[in-house]
Amino acid sequence: MMSDESEDPSYPSFRRLSVLIVEDEAIISFLIEDVLRELGCKVVRNVACIEDAFAALDEAAPDVAVLDVNLDGVEVYPVAERLRARGIPFVFTTGYGADGLAPDWADRPVVQKPFRSESLARALEAVLAEA
Repeated sequence: MMSDESEDPSYPSFRRLSVLIVEDEAIISFLIEDVLRELGCKVVRNVACIEDAFAALDEAAPDVAVLDVNLDGVEVYPVAERLRARGIPFVFTTGYGADGLAPDWADRPVVQKPFRSESLARALEAVLAEA
């Protein structure tokens, strides 16, 4: 984790944020978690399926979420619906980029896999600014 002195000043402060990661690929989930912790996120929770995402949301509302569009063949949109209803900002991740989103979600920020830390940080910055 980066110290306060070494944080990149071009990024907003993510230090107080709790983040829910909904991603079925363990390696990618850990990569996202590492990026978020390097950005200074305080709490990061990883889940791999819709049911676990709902349970996590029932336990504690995150400040922001990162959602993989395809969870082992199941689309993550029910989780996105719940987040939107609660006013919790989120970004999608997918290997297909914006073309991988259902038309109803085409206006939402998407980070195409594989992605760089900067891409995820900028997408989170954008959705948090809208909140």
